[in-house]
Amino acid sequence: MPILAALNERNSASCELCSATKNLAVFEVPPVKEPNSDKSVLVCETCATQLNKEVEMDSDHWRCLNDSMWSQVPAVQVTAFRLLTRLSKTEIWAQDLLDMMYLEDETRAWADYGVAADDIEEVAPTRDSNGSILLAGDNVTLIKDLDVKGGNFTAKRGTPVRNISLTDNPEHIEGRVNGVRIVLLTCYLKKMPLFDA
Repeated sequence: MPILAALNERNSASCELCSATKNLAVFEVPPVKEPNSDKSVLVCETCATQLNKEVEMDSDHWRCLNDSMWSQVPAVQVTAFRLLTRLSKTEIWAQDLLDMMYLEDETRAWADYGVAADDIEEVAPTRDSNGSILLAGDNVTLIKDLDVKGGNFTAKRGTPVRNISLTDNPEHIEGRVNGVRIVLLTCYLKKMPLFDA
């Protein structure tokens, strides 16, 4: 039986998250090696665009998870868990629902996989003043004279900072200037071309 037909039969042709009945489509719950109905949910267009991160999440729309989180279908449980985890960063009600939710060990492992992938995706890259992405080990130059607090010196414009380290904050890097390890704001840095290193 085709996946869409199986999902329509499983949930009486309605969205498995919000119960809408129009513009339904199959949403594969990652990771999916081989598409099948057990690894998919039937969702409406509103849910799909938010699940695919095409539009910002509308927290009011997702209050429907209060019902769908109790589904007996693991793919629906996993999707609800992942959505509630994303929403719990800003919504108290989502955290409350998440605290009530129970998942079998195998289902929980599947759900946690997606949460970890979302967390990696959400980390903003570190960029220099021109918008170039900085990576650990890159070399940069200062584009402005900077007074180094506690170092009693001024780091001059054009000073190279080699083999930088990234921090948890995408607007900061760590590097050595005049032998002193300091934190620098990325808005005052320019990535050095590889051939200048």
